[in-house]
Amino acid sequence: MTKPAILVARAIFPETLARLAVHFELTTNDADQVWSKPELVERLRGKAGALTTGSERIDAEVVAASPGLRVVANMAVGYNNFDVDALTRAGVLATNTPDVLTETTADFGFALLMATARRITESERYLRRGEWNKWRYDMFTGPDVNGATLGILGMGRIGQAIARRGAHGFGMPVIYHNRSRLDAASEAACKARYVDKDTLFREADHVVLVLPYSASSHHAVGAAELALMKPTATLVNVARGGIVDDAALAQALREGRIAAAGLDVFEGEPQVHPDLLALKNVVLTPHIASASTPTRRAMAELAADNLIDFFTLGRARTPLNPQVLDRGGR
Repeated sequence: MTKPAILVARAIFPETLARLAVHFELTTNDADQVWSKPELVERLRGKAGALTTGSERIDAEVVAASPGLRVVANMAVGYNNFDVDALTRAGVLATNTPDVLTETTADFGFALLMATARRITESERYLRRGEWNKWRYDMFTGPDVNGATLGILGMGRIGQAIARRGAHGFGMPVIYHNRSRLDAASEAACKARYVDKDTLFREADHVVLVLPYSASSHHAVGAAELALMKPTATLVNVARGGIVDDAALAQALREGRIAAAGLDVFEGEPQVHPDLLALKNVVLTPHIASASTPTRRAMAELAADNLIDFFTLGRARTPLNPQVLDRGGR
């Protein structure tokens, strides 16, 4: 029996490739190139499925040019690289990898908050340049984390995990805003209080962004929101680029209207707004919030599980558009 043809769009763990090879004829990207849209379309020709990452945009044009495509499995919890509506209309199943990266991403989000508030990367650069020659009472002072008010915009799994770290580990009052309010039990577990968006930006000492990216959340944090923040406050983004207006943020940081920012994601990444690169009071990391080895393995394995289950059992573990399964797909 002929195995389904699958494209693995980026380099992944060899063990995961070996599992997939049992079930599929694989086309891989061992050089780990980031393909243009025409290159991606060319490589999808004749493929029944694909394992993708956030760098592969599967939009209506790509779907239309790939008539044999039946399933795309994203090795990420975010899926703003998928046009889910176009995939659904075409009868193509889309999947992602939720849950397996929640705690690791929350760890990193809190680490980025700490690094931002306590000016860790700025002080390390100072030390490495050989400029440290004496102690001074105000050298690299910053705001406290312990006991400070933590504001979380987007209170899904990762937001709740960050809230628990702040409330239980650092004695932080937690406020949050979300499209829908959590149930009472979830709020109690996080020790979190629901507020409107403007109140969150006015009251929080540290704002952490963990909301999904969509057209409605594009530039959810811009000049107006930044103007509400305390001049001693920090902003951390471990969600998606495009949620923050990076140009407006750079201006607020440059003018001292907020104290500092920690960013793991950017508009147009891997490019970073040049104004951000020029600032001292911003911590920049290259989209690595989920980058523990066990978690990245779990993400790859879940993406593989979704492909294997789809072709062997007619289902998927974490579908984004399960209605495709209900009507039989392509």
